[in-house]
Amino acid sequence: MVNKVILIGRLGADPEARYTPDGMMVTNFRMATDMQWKDKNGERVSKTEWHRIVTFGRLAEICNSYLMKGKMVFIEGRIQTRSWDDRDGNKRYTTEIVANDMKMLDSKGQTKDTDGQGEEDQIPAYAEPETIPENDVPF
Repeated sequence: MVNKVILIGRLGADPEARYTPDGMMVTNFRMATDMQWKDKNGERVSKTEWHRIVTFGRLAEICNSYLMKGKMVFIEGRIQTRSWDDRDGNKRYTTEIVANDMKMLDSKGQTKDTDGQGEEDQIPAYAEPETIPENDVPF
């Protein structure tokens, strides 16, 4: 069985961080993906889907430090549905993506300063893959 999600989209708001009782950081953010097509009349139609993303540990720290509203990211993870009882005793459900990989896709890296405003930084948006010399390829 496979439970794998790959998304490319933009953040709808800045990430929100909190900590588990044992001190692990958890970061949540909303992400929008969209698709476009032409309907039967030839009119262009667009639809946006919103996804709840949750990250843990070191990935949560990175997301909290470098992501902000409007930033384009690649997310890889799994779908998870959880439930809880609200204050009135009603059963509530949410479906979210538990991310295990994130890559920033915008051309320039940005960090959040203490005022919560974006500040340009020299951090690359993504790591360039290592180049393997042709004669070292194992096949």
